[in-house]
Amino acid sequence: MTLTETSTGRPRAFSDVVEALGARKGAKLCLGEIVEAFGERAFGPVIFFFALINMLPWPPGGTTLTGAPLLLLSMELALGRDSLWLPGWLERVSVDRATFRKLSGRFRKPLHLTEKLARPRLFFMTGGLGQGLIGLACVFLSVVLVLPVWGGNLLPAVAIGFFALGVMQRDGLAALIGWLLTGATVAVLFIAWTLIVASIEHGLRWIGHIF
Repeated sequence: MTLTETSTGRPRAFSDVVEALGARKGAKLCLGEIVEAFGERAFGPVIFFFALINMLPWPPGGTTLTGAPLLLLSMELALGRDSLWLPGWLERVSVDRATFRKLSGRFRKPLHLTEKLARPRLFFMTGGLGQGLIGLACVFLSVVLVLPVWGGNLLPAVAIGFFALGVMQRDGLAALIGWLLTGATVAVLFIAWTLIVASIEHGLRWIGHIF
């Protein structure tokens, strides 16, 4: 029996595996250990894990570091890889296990509720082509996360979280929500860019009037 299987050989829920990882011995939890724990199921859970991290209220520039691994993972998903591959340096990235337990504890109830609601449906949304498109969307959303924009991490991180949930549970409805949130992210970026350009033009005109 592996960490991802119950005593009957059935796959364990994502939240149960996360809890088991936190309960293991050792002061540090490496990313490689997380990937190994989920095995062939690693794509969705690891992306979901990083999405949760990026939902936290980071200071400006914080998600530049936490969003970078998502960019690599999303590219692999878009390329249609069957198994998750990480470079050695990224596998060795670790967090304090006590901090991991505290962080996962904050999300325990929402995770349990999400797992109860998610189920296999609308398979075309998460199939071969659908999963590749999800990967491309996550690449775009990861780039947005990497940008040092204060408060700009929540919407793309939530979208990635729904995409990851769709991949994990083969839930096309979750993937559809991810697409809707991706559209909302594009709209917010467009509005923000329009306001920035308008502000710059207004400032230039104001300076022109002075001189």
